[in-house]
Amino acid sequence: MNRERTAGTVLTGLSVFGYGVGVVASYPGRSVTIVGLMVGVTLVAVGTRGGGA
Repeated sequence: MNRERTAGTVLTGLSVFGYGVGVVASYPGRSVTIVGLMVGVTLVAVGTRGGGA
């Protein structure tokens, strides 16, 4: 597994967790979880490209 895919997976997981916490109890900055989710999914997509470099 490469670094981009690993970072994207971790960031996506943390963002989903943060969003879930934000649904139960609102906190300042919870909108950042949506940005984290978008960046995480993008990193996973970039990390799954073919070829080894």
